[in-house]
Amino acid sequence: MKKFITEHSFLIVFISLLLLIPSIIGYQKTKINYDILVYLPDDIETIEGQKILTEEFGIGAFSFVTVENMSNHDILMLEKNIKKIKGVEQAISIADITDIAFPKEMIPDEIKNKVYKDDQTVMLVTFRGSTSEETTMEGVKSLRELVGDASKVSGMTAMVLDTRDLSAKELFAYIIIAVLLCLIVLFVATDSYLIPIFLLGNIGCAILYNMGTNIFLGEISYITKAITAVLQLGVTMDFSIFLYHKYEQAKETEKDKKKAMQLAIGNTFKSVIGSSLTTIAGFLALCSMDLTLGTDIGIVMAKGVLCGFISVLTLFPALLLVFDKAISKTRHKVYIPKFRRTQNLVIQHKGIIILIFIVLLVPALIGNKNVEVYYKLDKSLPKDLASSIANRELSKNFNIVSPELLLIDKNLKSNELNKLIESLKKQEGIDLVLSLKNMFDFGVPEDMIPEDLLKVMENDTYQLIIINSTYEIASPELEKQTKEVEKIVKKYDKNAIVAGEGPLMNDLTAIADHDFKMVNYASIFVIFVLMLIVLKSLSLPFILILTIEFAIFLNMAIAYYSGTTLPFIASIVVGTIQLGATIDYAILMSTKYLEERMKNSKNEAMRVTLSQTVPSILVSALCFFAATFGVAMYSKIDMIGSICNLLSRGALISMFVVVLLLPTLLLLFDKVVMKTTKNMKEAK
Repeated sequence: MKKFITEHSFLIVFISLLLLIPSIIGYQKTKINYDILVYLPDDIETIEGQKILTEEFGIGAFSFVTVENMSNHDILMLEKNIKKIKGVEQAISIADITDIAFPKEMIPDEIKNKVYKDDQTVMLVTFRGSTSEETTMEGVKSLRELVGDASKVSGMTAMVLDTRDLSAKELFAYIIIAVLLCLIVLFVATDSYLIPIFLLGNIGCAILYNMGTNIFLGEISYITKAITAVLQLGVTMDFSIFLYHKYEQAKETEKDKKKAMQLAIGNTFKSVIGSSLTTIAGFLALCSMDLTLGTDIGIVMAKGVLCGFISVLTLFPALLLVFDKAISKTRHKVYIPKFRRTQNLVIQHKGIIILIFIVLLVPALIGNKNVEVYYKLDKSLPKDLASSIANRELSKNFNIVSPELLLIDKNLKSNELNKLIESLKKQEGIDLVLSLKNMFDFGVPEDMIPEDLLKVMENDTYQLIIINSTYEIASPELEKQTKEVEKIVKKYDKNAIVAGEGPLMNDLTAIADHDFKMVNYASIFVIFVLMLIVLKSLSLPFILILTIEFAIFLNMAIAYYSGTTLPFIASIVVGTIQLGATIDYAILMSTKYLEERMKNSKNEAMRVTLSQTVPSILVSALCFFAATFGVAMYSKIDMIGSICNLLSRGALISMFVVVLLLPTLLLLFDKVVMKTTKNMKEAK
């Protein structure tokens, strides 16, 4: 295979470029999902309730529309036009039940204050499709155009639509920023002006191969789409740099450039196969999450590392051979220092370094454990988005904060239903309980209730009770209240279902807390087992994972002590990604140390190890930092910005910890490592 690559370099480059065509088509055809709630498990009760609402009531999603200074006649005309929008099921307002025979004044304040205030009227628009379906989002888009003011249309779909538009607008900028910052690092770190271009070109092709093959997954999350390119760039860059260095070293002893490249490919494969497998394993550990967003990110990123690994061993060698003369003509000085002071610092001051890290360990553990997270999805978005403005105005003017939908047995006895409604009304934080039954009690004649509203409120199996909570979505107060509501409802109907955004967010919170623990355990276990196999050592996996986990604790602790509240998904995935992506630094250093230890004393072996590995670790970490830092600074979506911010900082922290702490631990536990590692013979 090595010989084929070197003998057919032009063919490899041609085929690689040809493969970009289906990759680009696949990339464009891959569906993108912008609704995180769809990643909740299908078997939880709130999702089952959502299915019933969609399939049996035609309420896959809903929006509230606020209109001002419109007569009943105009509102009814607007409703008719709204119903013509593709995907819309119903459009209902107070105008449907009020006229001369039944004026607005006769509507009880409990209901009227929720739908009519100061010449503003709230209209409920329901959609047949789910929140993030294309027809629903296009329906909301058309609804905004019809109303004439996007900030008058609130609801989950409006938020998802704004997320889609903002993400699409920012995505190209992410890639440009990441590429430019990586170019700066590579121009400083490599010895040719062309090498950075080929490095990024090779990884760019691998990214497109990865993104193109996502079409076989059906769809991916917008978070996955946003971070995959920059993560793949940062994580796989060191593979390419390693091959280039091996090629340059081989040319010193082998005059034939093709034979030199064959040696470089073979050496690179042996050197990076272990680190690539651990990186892939780290990403696949995300698949252990109950929230299937983890599976989404994990599979795409693991596939990305594999694509990068294959490209490094095929396309990149071919590019180097095809453009060998041009590369030679564009040589320049390398500006990476030799780090001799670092070697002396680590070897001469082991005790001080260990003491510093021991002192840092306690606050790192405390900070990591107590970092605050938020689950409110719109908190991740800019406050000036149309959906954010609409939701705030709806809350401010009508106190509609967290509406919930209760699915109750239609045949529940009248007296039991009355008790249920009265019990719900007594709950603190609930200011509206609305059902057909209490609408009749309010004095609304049954024959005046429009058929559209009747279809929304009941079917052959269920009757719908709408409650409004004044507590914020994803707040502890709402979580406690929802549990109480569920207890009350189940008391009267054990098969009843509490549905809506609030209960869904409560499930998301519980599942995310569980996932945070499970995904960390899974990633540590999988990477530990792989390192046992790759390193053939009982002690090294402990030392290496301890080192990177300490770096992760420090990273999360900085968020805690700086008072940063993280979006929940960042707190779950960042630790696993940082472990999988930066364990390579530790593997590179430890394997080089073992190699040198068989020839030298431990101090001399470490001196050589640091001189040869620190520059590579520095370049890799700086590329990872550059790829993610720019995105973190630019992105207005906190869900993406926070992940990239943590990863950019994590890359630097992992670098410092590996360069300072790991050598100290290797020297401290040298005898243990020598005795517990296969085929290790200490130098005399």
